[in-house]
Amino acid sequence: MSNARIPGQNRGEGSALAQPFTFSAGRAAVLLALFVLGVLVGAAGALVQGGWFPGGLLLALVAAAGAFRGGAWLTRGRAGAVAPAAGWLVAVLLLTASRPEGDFLFGAGLGSYLFLLGGMAVAVICATLGLPRQPPASAARLGK
Repeated sequence: MSNARIPGQNRGEGSALAQPFTFSAGRAAVLLALFVLGVLVGAAGALVQGGWFPGGLLLALVAAAGAFRGGAWLTRGRAGAVAPAAGWLVAVLLLTASRPEGDFLFGAGLGSYLFLLGGMAVAVICATLGLPRQPPASAARLGK
């Protein structure tokens, strides 16, 4: 048996895979800000999608996708996509509930259903895709 390294199995002490996940106050602040961004995007999308159909619907879904994917890119992980998606979902669910006076924001139309289902689909896609991981620096140049 030789001691040759197999690519993809670099789990040494300097590897990013060997280090435990750390949760700092800065990371919590970024995730909270992304949650608030998701709430704002969800509320704005709920207003725009009904007002300017079909362009408003497309704009609302693109804004939601930008918030979800941008959060994943900013934090370099899936938590960055989940935080604005959770904020978007909270805002949209609160806005779908009818008030005691009988008022509601979402009508029973095709645009509302496309916004709700499309936004959830975009959130799931952005949260599950994640970002490709970069190999550690030691694995990038095998001959050195």
